Amino acid sequence: METPEQIRDRLLARFPGATVTLVVNPGASGQHSLLLDPANARAIAVFLRDDPVLRLDYCSNATGVDWPEKEIVETTKVSVPDPAGGAPKIVEQKTKRIQPGYLEAVYHLYSMALKTGPVIIRLRTGNRTDQVALPSLTPVWRACEFQEREIFDLYGIVFTDHPDLRRILMWDEFKDHPMRKDYVEPDDYEWEPTAHDEVLVRAKAHAAAAAPAPVAPPPAEAPQP
Repeated sequence: METPEQIRDRLLARFPGATVTLVVNPGASGQHSLLLDPANARAIAVFLRDDPVLRLDYCSNATGVDWPEKEIVETTKVSVPDPAGGAPKIVEQKTKRIQPGYLEAVYHLYSMALKTGPVIIRLRTGNRTDQVALPSLTPVWRACEFQEREIFDLYGIVFTDHPDLRRILMWDEFKDHPMRKDYVEPDDYEWEPTAHDEVLVRAKAHAAAAAPAPVAPPPAEAPQP
């Protein structure tokens, strides 16, 4: 089977206007992945499925990843003149920058025909707020349907051209996306249709706190002589 680097090079040759970036996995598994630009992702997916060398005909797993905004500290070495007139000194200079947050959809692809894989591809949103749409790969691999619904439900990625994009774990009235790293669990579970265990305890506590305080009856009038 071709390496991720070889697949990347073939994709760039086949789709000259596309962006395909190798994402290196430093872990022991060494399962590197390919980051695809959303504009060309659907066409590339079809190629990966139909190419006679790869024949990636099965998506075993699709999942989401949340990358919140974070501060990056970069260290560089600069030459600083010596006030005493000596040789310049080399010192470390640190600069900080903010890396904007984004969401990712990650797909593990196999060839059932050739018994090879996985090939891992990733799609990345523009941000975590108002640019969260990615093309659905369900039209290419049918197994993505429920898994993209789960990503939509728990992470908030909106998959365009998905045949049935709606929540799959949380109920329809639920707000927010529980797998995001900045998700804050609410103390009000009034929309939970079957509250139980810890959820039921929290719901009762919320209801008790929200209940109006009892009104004391007016003092009785003293009897007239």
